[in-house]
Amino acid sequence: MAETMHFPYESFLDLLMQSVDREPAGAGIVASPLLAGVLFTSGEPRGWTPAAASLVPLLKARRATLQAAFDTTLAADELRRYQKFAKPGKPSAHIVQLRQKQASARQATSIARQSLIKAATAFVRDAGIDAPERTPIDEFIIAWIDAHVPRDDP
Repeated sequence: MAETMHFPYESFLDLLMQSVDREPAGAGIVASPLLAGVLFTSGEPRGWTPAAASLVPLLKARRATLQAAFDTTLAADELRRYQKFAKPGKPSAHIVQLRQKQASARQATSIARQSLIKAATAFVRDAGIDAPERTPIDEFIIAWIDAHVPRDDP
């Protein structure tokens, strides 16, 4: 789809991707004490933890999840807009195309969610975070990201 949505952690993700291979670790990254404890090793010289490398694919998967949800909503809105004026009977070629577009957007949403779950599992394991029982890992990690990763300024 042509339209994109705003990812609230884009600046932090860009900075993390540029910094994760450099030393000293975290130059220019402003993080909460909890996030700093997850990303950086304790002691001198400060280095990156394995969780820092896991956070990059996690944030990319979160961005893909948000974009896929946006695309699905956009496709559904477009289909609703044209379908309400459609004549009964065989659907037009345009309606069929819109349904296919909606189906591919839904499939992208499922794939993005699966990649988010996979990346979240790796990050939680590498960071040593205890996820609560009976809470889906994707819901937990989304709440964790919202609480601890710095957002872009609006």
